[in-house]
Amino acid sequence: MSDLANERIVYLNGRYVPESEALVPFRDRSFLYGDGAFDMTRTFAHRMFRLEQHLERFARSLRYLGLDPGLSMAELADISREVLRRNLHLLDEHDDYWVGQRVSRGIRRFPGDRWEQDGPTVIVECMPLPLAERALHYRDGIRVVTPATRRTPPDALSPRAKTHNYLNLIVAEREAHAQDAGAWAVLLDERGHLCEGLGSNIFLVRDGALLTPRERMVLPGISRAVVIELAERLAIPCREGDLDLYDAATADEAFLTSTSLCLCPVVQINGQPVGDGRPYGPVTRRLTDAYAELAGCDFVAQYLRHLG
Repeated sequence: MSDLANERIVYLNGRYVPESEALVPFRDRSFLYGDGAFDMTRTFAHRMFRLEQHLERFARSLRYLGLDPGLSMAELADISREVLRRNLHLLDEHDDYWVGQRVSRGIRRFPGDRWEQDGPTVIVECMPLPLAERALHYRDGIRVVTPATRRTPPDALSPRAKTHNYLNLIVAEREAHAQDAGAWAVLLDERGHLCEGLGSNIFLVRDGALLTPRERMVLPGISRAVVIELAERLAIPCREGDLDLYDAATADEAFLTSTSLCLCPVVQINGQPVGDGRPYGPVTRRLTDAYAELAGCDFVAQYLRHLG
């Protein structure tokens, strides 16, 4: 079997090509300025989860940035399924993929340019989920640090659009890692309220009820929406609002949600234990079990098997 047969396939501007051949010009505006948007779903047992909802959010991000991919969301859904199909043979039966869609505004042009590409850059890709890298979080819980770097305010750039410009979150994540290399950053807004992390939303539990930051201040994650739906189904009260470090310090439980994590318990915030300091309090456990049932995959066991 050739090396190309063992290489993942990506969709790039109308063609399916090996990843090593999926080259983007250095004058692409996403590379120059972060001028692009993306979305990312995951598979459970090799089946994409809530692809339509992810693409609906992607469409909103594109509209906010004034980007036209030249493809409908239905066409992007079909391309996403085809990219997944072409790459499934490379995946272990117990593992899963991220499947992502990316659009940039294309090449910044100057007189005399000879770039063949005209219009936006459209990419659909897939990557193995970092199951081994994150497995310990499902046994021991996540430690959260709130760095001094604050989240970009929505009056400057709305966090509800999933853009290629992640520098605010990356700087904050690096700051958190300087304090605790294994911690996850959750940024505060300018007023000291909890916002979000790099690709993750936070929930607190107090007196049996869920609390989470207001949607205006964060990227409204699809996993976040799943948890809110499940809470309603399980008759667990859920409220969006302004939450500060007092709320974090007095929470009984906490967890993060993201496409890859689904739902993962938080055991520590800024060095202080959450509740009794153990993962999987009763509300977190109920929601984790309900999420796994909905997805048709015990994602906690999927992560934990990588501990060996």
